[in-house]
Amino acid sequence: MPTYDIAILITGDELLSGEISDSNTQTIAGILATQGYRLRCSLAVPDQEKEIVAALQYLIGHVQFIIVTGGLGLTGDDRTARAAARTLGQPLVVNDEALEMVHQWFVRHHRQMDPSSERQALLPQWAQPLPNPIGTAPGFRLQHDHCELFFLPGVPTEMRAMFQQSVLPVLQQKITGATPLQQRTFKIFGLSEPKIDRMIPYRKLPDGVEVAFALDYPLVLVKLKARGDDAEWRLDQAEALLLNDLGDAVMARDGETPEGNVGKLLISAGLTLSLAESCTGGLLSAMLTSQPGASAFLERAGITYADSAKMDWLKVPTLLLQQFGAVSENCARAMASGLRQATGTDLSLAITGIAGPDGGTEEKPVGTVFIALASAAGVHVQRYTFSGSRGQIQQMSATMALEWLRRFARQSIE
Repeated sequence: MPTYDIAILITGDELLSGEISDSNTQTIAGILATQGYRLRCSLAVPDQEKEIVAALQYLIGHVQFIIVTGGLGLTGDDRTARAAARTLGQPLVVNDEALEMVHQWFVRHHRQMDPSSERQALLPQWAQPLPNPIGTAPGFRLQHDHCELFFLPGVPTEMRAMFQQSVLPVLQQKITGATPLQQRTFKIFGLSEPKIDRMIPYRKLPDGVEVAFALDYPLVLVKLKARGDDAEWRLDQAEALLLNDLGDAVMARDGETPEGNVGKLLISAGLTLSLAESCTGGLLSAMLTSQPGASAFLERAGITYADSAKMDWLKVPTLLLQQFGAVSENCARAMASGLRQATGTDLSLAITGIAGPDGGTEEKPVGTVFIALASAAGVHVQRYTFSGSRGQIQQMSATMALEWLRRFARQSIE
């Protein structure tokens, strides 16, 4: 895949201090890859005019297209437009077209414009403003010798919309012959990356199909990629081979989410659900209700964090808690069965555990989690020992619970 001499320049002190991650480069690179383009390089510099100027001067001498994000706002550290003007030897002037864009944003949103907002229309003299469909700061485009420069805001949602609307069409017009990338992503749970790698039938895959891995904890992402006129056909063949060996572990694919698919399965199976979460603190409930239509299957959910909540709402016996503890098979079983008795739902799922970093013992170390699922067939309970940070243990617990629901719903449908 050719590079076509495209570079990204990201500005922001917070990126270099580790306060926030650079999602803009990932977004741009991903979109470019689907079009058959690849970046030559990506640079990040602080919000200092001289540093931005130095980076622009370097890139202008080495690439044909530069995409700059950040530093177009109203605060004192927004210096990108001034740096661009200095680099190209142009004065900074009020651009009438950009000023009208700023005014119109406030009109559309029925808001009073602060006079300081007009500073966002200060652009290099020969800049071509780029509309911002989401925010107030216009972007702009410049040309210097044989180099095209695009300047976009650093806010990820604004940057993405402007890149797709104003930058990508220019690249597609000026760069011909690129072969778009076709990709399919499979989100796998419960298998390690090395084990998945051993299970993939590489020798049987059609020529030209590439396999790549990524991690979206606790999911392993397996990506099949291909280019060319018959890319879809080759990916169909590769997908069939992959699913033959890994299909049972695939929770979602492409733009799907595990929680979204679980919700659809529960609805298809006609199952209602209630939840009682302790160590996950409502994470599973939040995941399921992040998808539209959750009311079709989720009857109620509660965070029964304290022992008093388990006793009061779920009717877990005091003696049971005293004898076995809140993090135990007995407690998880009582939580799930008590919840189902109280709600009358088809399924009641309970999670209790020690997410850490404190609270573990030799018998029940940090990461000990019990999941219980009550149904008409009885109550099934499983103990797990997860590792990682508190957040990772919570995420793994919630995802494992989703996997339980997924498999139960699938069996009910089959």
